[in-house]
Amino acid sequence: MALSIEQLNAAAPDQFAALLDGTYEHSPWIAQRAAAARPFRSLAHLKHALVQVVSSATEDEQLGLIRAHPELAGKAMVSKTLTAESTHEQGKAGLTECTPEEFAKIQQLNADYNAKFGFPFILAVRGPRGTGLGKREIIDTFERRLHHPADFERGEALRNIHRIAEIRLDDKFGVTPALGNDVWDWHEQLSVHTDPGYAEKGQLTVTYLTEAHRACAQQIAGCMRDAGFDSVEIDAVGNVVGRYEGTSPDARTLLTGSHYDTVRNGGKYDGRLGIFVPIACVRELKRQGRRLPYAFEVVGFAEEEGQRYKATFLGSGALTGHFDPKWLDQKDADGITMREARAIAGLKEEDIPQLKRDPSRYLGFVEVHIEQGPVLTELDLPLGIVTSINGGVRYVGEVIGMASHAGTTPMNRRRDAAAAVAELILYAEQRAARDGDSVATVGMLEVPSGSINVVPGRCKFSLDLRAPNNPQRDKLTADVLAELVAICERRGVRHTIEESMKASAAPSAPDWQQRWEKAVDALGVPLHRMPSGAGHDAMKLHEVMPQAMLFVRGINSGISHNPLESSTNNDIQLAVEAFQLLLDNLASEKAH
Repeated sequence: MALSIEQLNAAAPDQFAALLDGTYEHSPWIAQRAAAARPFRSLAHLKHALVQVVSSATEDEQLGLIRAHPELAGKAMVSKTLTAESTHEQGKAGLTECTPEEFAKIQQLNADYNAKFGFPFILAVRGPRGTGLGKREIIDTFERRLHHPADFERGEALRNIHRIAEIRLDDKFGVTPALGNDVWDWHEQLSVHTDPGYAEKGQLTVTYLTEAHRACAQQIAGCMRDAGFDSVEIDAVGNVVGRYEGTSPDARTLLTGSHYDTVRNGGKYDGRLGIFVPIACVRELKRQGRRLPYAFEVVGFAEEEGQRYKATFLGSGALTGHFDPKWLDQKDADGITMREARAIAGLKEEDIPQLKRDPSRYLGFVEVHIEQGPVLTELDLPLGIVTSINGGVRYVGEVIGMASHAGTTPMNRRRDAAAAVAELILYAEQRAARDGDSVATVGMLEVPSGSINVVPGRCKFSLDLRAPNNPQRDKLTADVLAELVAICERRGVRHTIEESMKASAAPSAPDWQQRWEKAVDALGVPLHRMPSGAGHDAMKLHEVMPQAMLFVRGINSGISHNPLESSTNNDIQLAVEAFQLLLDNLASEKAH
């Protein structure tokens, strides 16, 4: 019989631990300590309590937990001494049916890993969907993680142990994250479309109005129709727009969505998660025969990344009335103008102005997005509440010194341009860290005509500064630029600096942020408030209506804009449930 939270809350401490036996491999102390955190409000609450026990354990206890797990396809599997849970998991991944070559490869990796880290390689082999990883994927992950620093890899091992425990708990409770599975599958199905030159390499790249991009739009539109939207269209810039009408034709509209284009060789979840999560919500409303006291509009924005043409936020910008006609004459790498690409797609320029939304008809804009960072992963939290989208400013600059002979120029006579920029980089790093939530990056460095035996006379660089509010951004910027002046004066060099981009911060509307917080809290998930360092479509909508975002944890240390970008079916399930609660709570507000 399946476990229940009520049963666990009522159990005596020893019985509580017995009911959770096998959740964490040979480590009953975790359940024993977690019993003190009762009562649990939900399965998600229980999972987090167990994670917290491990997080607060000593390093020796954590290492003991890791070492309690068997090697993959190791001696315990061969001797058939694995626990029932591990036997099932390794079997599901096909590890019990390795070829001799695969078995030898995994054995060597086990030996190399143990020699480097002193504990066995731990991987949740049932994977982010719970259905099992392939052997090739397991071996690739093994090889990648061998290069991690020891402290980082210990954390990665523990995160995989928690994922193993999560799946085992679902089994004990008879729970299937069905909505999370569906949304996860939709991402996989959409990822079959990729631009020429990338498909052959197994890479995901979908740029504005390519054949793959148009195929994505059609597939998203079909998904919306299948879900039960009342109307679905692909608009004059390629946005996919679905509407689920409210109980009254005069009702205002809640707007949501995100983008479906990608960076080159990108991930499957950036942007697209914010399209498919609300589609799942509409499908459930339709199945229940429910209407809300407001209309619900989901938009798959055609372009946000600015990869084929330098026109970022084109899709959401069209809804705010900020489509720049100059974009139409931009050319891609093959010399095709945006105007020509639009003609091929059958999109009409004269229809673009009609896309501008009337803010008075909208309640606001909410967006679900994969975090694109390591914070939620390191905190072991599935969801995060976005407080603000960082404002940013970018510069391209150059320091000009004097190129001279590396052997004959004394250190105190040098006018080294690269050393000046290096000093600036270190200052920017330290100055941003002082704020706690600002970031500073020099992502491009170039020494023109550089040589191994020449003191650099010139050094070109980029500078990217971001902060959660404009005053903080501006103070950071002023300090870094002032330090650049001081460094140049001290080193006897000069500089040029040109601003290339400036974006205002987009703080979340307090009432909409609170709605996300109420929904997440109702799931039993601890609240974590955090700024967004990356730009999102919500930034554009912020210009005309209130907005707030919800972040979803990514696996693989939260990496994004990368093929390793992913999330689990459980975390996606919680995101869908949080969105459903937000919709229901908003409906209750409108009823009173």
